[in-house]
Amino acid sequence: MKSQPRSRTATSSATRRWSARVTQQSAALDLEEGVFTWGDPKRIAASLKRSAEASTSRKAGPYRSALSMLVFYINRAGHNLPEAQKRVLEQAKLELKKLFGRA
Repeated sequence: MKSQPRSRTATSSATRRWSARVTQQSAALDLEEGVFTWGDPKRIAASLKRSAEASTSRKAGPYRSALSMLVFYINRAGHNLPEAQKRVLEQAKLELKKLFGRA
């Protein structure tokens, strides 16, 4: 017997929101509450650096883990991310590079 194709409307909201769950419950990094909503790129970068360096369960190095989480958030927020906040997060990427001596 053939299996029926799964319709898009049958997808549960929990399945569609996996990216939010990753951001909130990442096993690799313990992020500060609301870190991606802050308006100061240096503060965001410093927080991500602290989280990455303190983590014992990350698979990559601290720099790569911090940058990956930031890029993941920017990509998953997509067009729902206000342009002003996207600029702050893009600047946070540059600040993160500076903090890790990769400028």
